[in-house]
Amino acid sequence: MELASKYDPRSVEEKWYQFWLDKKLFHSEPDNRVPYTIVIPPPNVTGVLHMGHMLNNTIQDVLVRRARMQGKNACWVPGTDHASISTEAKVVKMLAERGINKRDLSRDEYLKYAWEWKEKYGGIILKQLRKLGASCDWDRTSFTMDDVRYESVIRVFVDLFNKGLIYRGVRMVNWDPQALTAVSDEEVIYKESHGKLFYLKYYVEGENKYIVVATTRPETIMGDTAVCVHPEDERYQWLKGKKVVVPGVGRVVPIIMDEYVDREFGTGALKITPAHDINDYNLGMKYGLESIDIFNDNGTLNEHGGKYAGMDRFVCRKAIMKDLEEAGLVEKTEDYTNKVGHSERTDAVIEPKLSAQWFLKMDGLAKKALEVVEDDTIRFHPAKFKNTYRHWLENIKDWCISRQLWWGHRIPAWYIETGGKVETIVANNEDEAARIAKDKYNYTGTLRQDEDVLDTWFSSWLWPISLFDGIRNPGNPEINYYYPTADLITAPDIIFFWVARMIMAGEEYMNDVPFHNVYFTGIVRDKLGRKMSKSLGNSPDPIELIEKYGADGVRMGMLLTAPAGNDLPFDESLCEQGRNFSNKLWNALRLVSGWNVQTESSNNSDNSVKDNAVAVQWMEQRMAQVLEEIERDFDQYRLSEALMASYKLAWDDFCSWYLEIVKPAHGSAIDRETYEATISIFSRLMLILHPFMPFVTEEIWHQLQVENLKLKIEDPDKVEVHPQYTMLNTQFSIMNQHMPTSVFYDQRMLDQFNTARDIIAGVRNIRNTRNIPPKELLEVMIRNSHTDISAFEGIIRKLGNVSAVTLVDERPEGALSFMVGTTECYVPMNQNMDREAELKKLKDELQYAEGFLASVMKKLGNEKFINGAPAAVIEKERNKQRDAETKIAALRLQIDELGK
Repeated sequence: MELASKYDPRSVEEKWYQFWLDKKLFHSEPDNRVPYTIVIPPPNVTGVLHMGHMLNNTIQDVLVRRARMQGKNACWVPGTDHASISTEAKVVKMLAERGINKRDLSRDEYLKYAWEWKEKYGGIILKQLRKLGASCDWDRTSFTMDDVRYESVIRVFVDLFNKGLIYRGVRMVNWDPQALTAVSDEEVIYKESHGKLFYLKYYVEGENKYIVVATTRPETIMGDTAVCVHPEDERYQWLKGKKVVVPGVGRVVPIIMDEYVDREFGTGALKITPAHDINDYNLGMKYGLESIDIFNDNGTLNEHGGKYAGMDRFVCRKAIMKDLEEAGLVEKTEDYTNKVGHSERTDAVIEPKLSAQWFLKMDGLAKKALEVVEDDTIRFHPAKFKNTYRHWLENIKDWCISRQLWWGHRIPAWYIETGGKVETIVANNEDEAARIAKDKYNYTGTLRQDEDVLDTWFSSWLWPISLFDGIRNPGNPEINYYYPTADLITAPDIIFFWVARMIMAGEEYMNDVPFHNVYFTGIVRDKLGRKMSKSLGNSPDPIELIEKYGADGVRMGMLLTAPAGNDLPFDESLCEQGRNFSNKLWNALRLVSGWNVQTESSNNSDNSVKDNAVAVQWMEQRMAQVLEEIERDFDQYRLSEALMASYKLAWDDFCSWYLEIVKPAHGSAIDRETYEATISIFSRLMLILHPFMPFVTEEIWHQLQVENLKLKIEDPDKVEVHPQYTMLNTQFSIMNQHMPTSVFYDQRMLDQFNTARDIIAGVRNIRNTRNIPPKELLEVMIRNSHTDISAFEGIIRKLGNVSAVTLVDERPEGALSFMVGTTECYVPMNQNMDREAELKKLKDELQYAEGFLASVMKKLGNEKFINGAPAAVIEKERNKQRDAETKIAALRLQIDELGK
């Protein structure tokens, strides 16, 4: 059986992903193991895979695969969000393409089209995640509007209403004139806008005097019902008790005086439009002002707009300013920069609007949600996001939960007219509402259901509970087993929308947190530091990246520079590096599987066998050391660092050093013990790397098990017809294997190898700089060595092509030198040495060492550092000082000796 000369990601990925699915290796059921649960942040049902999804889901898969290999019952639940506004936009577009206007449809007719679109196009992103290698339990795939989730949402609404936490009222809301719905404060994005500040003349009633009022929104003057000044502003004391005329409108409105006014803004006089500004609304309530709504829902002016009725608000702004200019009612116009609210979903400029909406009281819920983060019951990674979270919860407002849409969870409120009054009945369904109407009001007539639907986030906040049917069936085996979940991986921009609200729901309905750790990903940015987006055209297609570099290559590229909470400066070359790593591992497999193996036990007197045994022992120690580092990184959610440690262990330690040490000479066979050890080490390396690179590790692990099987059977050439071979390829997976764990390791041996490695590197450097042929034997002499490297002498001889390694008391004449730490090493030269060149090299090294020592001494001379730094850190700096002083002394001695 011959291995392919090149690793082919596409065929390997298709083969193994289907194998995992067929064997249901991602599926989880409650059992006696420790559960490890992650719920996917449900992507919009309208969505397709983008770079942010790639990063988020790669991190989730790494954690899930690792937990699975640690013997935990890993359950990663996938699903999609119904995304009310986004889906409505897609459906309306589909209808328009068919020549159908939404306004011509009934609600039920429209919803049939919406479900048609969802079934045809929704969930594409979940199929794309399979290309990435996501090991979700696809049997559990959920949708925020499926039967279980829909009923759960309705029950929660009814429950919170009955608890007095949900209420309906007329309030100033953020109105999206494009989506034709209210949106919450958290769904408003403020962007810098370069506009104008218009100074308008408001004449005093019955006088030929006027005051100037500055505004950025002259189109709203039709809704003005007062002008406000500060009561202590000396400029306007003469206006007390007077009225002014709204320019271009003719309406007479009062002058009111309130400390709310900022005397430094504009002229210190403000126009008050209670229907179209939250602060004006509050003043209107305080002083009993009339509220005149001048806008239609789509942002055009209504009948209160007079001759401007029907105009778009921004078109009206230009028209009214032209008319006011012509009437001489404009004092001046200035450039002005301010922040303007935009809808997060449609990017339309938000219009403050008085509207009857449903709200959820947040104060009590927020208090509990803050406590569990403050006391670290839930840990944020990185912890800096606790400050952001705290600020929002301490300044929280009631949540506007109603949306003027058809696609979503329809609010379970029905209205009846009885006794000359309209009564509201909240119930789980219409039959229940009818029973309440009859029992409470003796009403048996028609019930009219509220037209609005709930905010999309009102279903998402229940996600960790509703996925296990914990609302409808509290205490069921699944919710008791899988809840609370372990980790949540999400972006910090939805810390308010989703994270905080899930914590509130968990405390309210489970009396427990929904997760223990929150890992905040960063934003994926391009090389210029810009956020990747379709509009900028700087975001590569993730599927195309996978096709080009393989899923493992892309996963590695995403994770290499993805520390928690920090932005990811993505460069496609990182994916190329990931692909190169897959190729490196594949080539290592081809190398190892191509070795001839001795059929009999090795001769212990053979020097190469002894050196191999030392190499195996070193590699085992090194693996244990790195495993300790990896485990620490995972405990601290430092996944990027854990990957880099794994990468270096495989590429540097295993491929570049270990395999070079044990590789048999051309035409020779490797001893059986070393080969078996190599297969074992290589296999465990694949286990360590598997969470990061699932496909190539599965393929190589299987090939290594074949190599292991060949050692155990009589005729290795017939391995493919052996029963165990068939079982290996049909029943076993790397996913079923246990993740290696750190054990005690011999630091002294690791230090000895590091010295030997640096000696080999020094010898190779001399060869390169002196153009000495690789086949020419050299001798190495060592002086002042503080490390016993006798165990590695054979390895130094082999990899450095060195005839002998000897200890000396003084520098031999005519020898080139190099330093390994504070140890002096010499390579005698048979030919004349260029003393000037060697002197220059030593002096350059001396200059660098003296500069390094100066920087260390500066730090040690800093009183603030000495008084504030931990003792271990100070001692580390003093060790640097001692090492540098020793090295400088040795270099000066070499320079003196060479200059004689």
